[in-house]
Amino acid sequence: MNRVVRAAEVLGIRLPKNVRSKLAKSLAVLLALSGLVMPGMVNAGTLGKASLSLSDPRPSATSVNYTFTVGTSGALVQSAVVKCIKIVYATTATDTTGTTAPTGFSDAGVTTASLASSTLVNSSATGWSVAVSGTGNNVIKYTNSTGVTPGTTSGATLVDNLVTNSSVADTSYYAFFNTFGNTDCATTPLDTATVQFINTNGSTLSLTIDDTLTFTVNGIATSGTCSDGATHPNTASTATTIPFGTVVSGTTYEVCQDLQAASNSTNGYTIYLRYDHAPQNALAQTITDWSGSNATPTSPFATVNSQGAYGYTTDDNTLGTGTAGRFTSGTKYAAATTSNQEVGYEAAGVSTTHYDITHAIAITNTTQPGTYTNTIIYTCTPVY
Repeated sequence: MNRVVRAAEVLGIRLPKNVRSKLAKSLAVLLALSGLVMPGMVNAGTLGKASLSLSDPRPSATSVNYTFTVGTSGALVQSAVVKCIKIVYATTATDTTGTTAPTGFSDAGVTTASLASSTLVNSSATGWSVAVSGTGNNVIKYTNSTGVTPGTTSGATLVDNLVTNSSVADTSYYAFFNTFGNTDCATTPLDTATVQFINTNGSTLSLTIDDTLTFTVNGIATSGTCSDGATHPNTASTATTIPFGTVVSGTTYEVCQDLQAASNSTNGYTIYLRYDHAPQNALAQTITDWSGSNATPTSPFATVNSQGAYGYTTDDNTLGTGTAGRFTSGTKYAAATTSNQEVGYEAAGVSTTHYDITHAIAITNTTQPGTYTNTIIYTCTPVY
């Protein structure tokens, strides 16, 4: 102050008599103002690399979780009591009050339940309440009169739940994340972050898988094993022949074939057997059908009458109709008919499965001579 007076005297400027008093008062006021902190004007800490992830980013998706992650090295969450968490969703980076909400956006149904999975409040929803405001239900305030001191200051999360996304895709929107030490959500600001987010349409994936089915008939060699577990060295078969050869009375002859199937059918498939007629010779004389049926096969296999008998059995013990293992309990036989009869079954698609079908013949010494033939037909029917 004295320097001011002396400088005026050197320059020939006359100062009022009370100048010293006025200058002293002005200086005191300036010093007092420099020490004031106006309520609500304290700068909040700006969080570092904050992020926002959406559980479903598609436009107009409902019940979406918005997860904020805040606090990084060099910009940690303040270790102070948080009594308010305020989130504002807006269309521009400067609309911090949320005057204009994203089109179609709403968080009207928000609850405090998601705070139980939010590490910013130590994964506790106790004591918190939530209020929604804004023309688009886009201003969310979580408050707690007691407050919580964050136990995690780096990578802390806050989950805002039950959000309805904007109906607009590929447009940038903004979320302003703020914490306060007061439930008025205005004074005692603590931390702040601004993040950008976009709603994106999902991509529709489509593909077509064709129905598949393979079914082959394979021969069983002379050293092969038939479905009854016995090896018949003198009765080999091929994919298209069941050659019994020359047979004599008093012996049961068996010839086996292997059926192999694979399918991607949803409900599996059934394999059927039928013949065009009973084995017969050139004079239309026939070998008699075995006495057992597909529904009720019987054993042991033996001649029925003077013309002998022909029948079949299967090793599939999980058939889809009747008693599933009716053929495999003691190896039982059934008579073939001109209608399809079940000899193999799968409840769902399989990569590959084998079924052994055994054809059996027995004759008597009065069976008429001749070469007896017929055609055996296998059918595999999938259910897609």
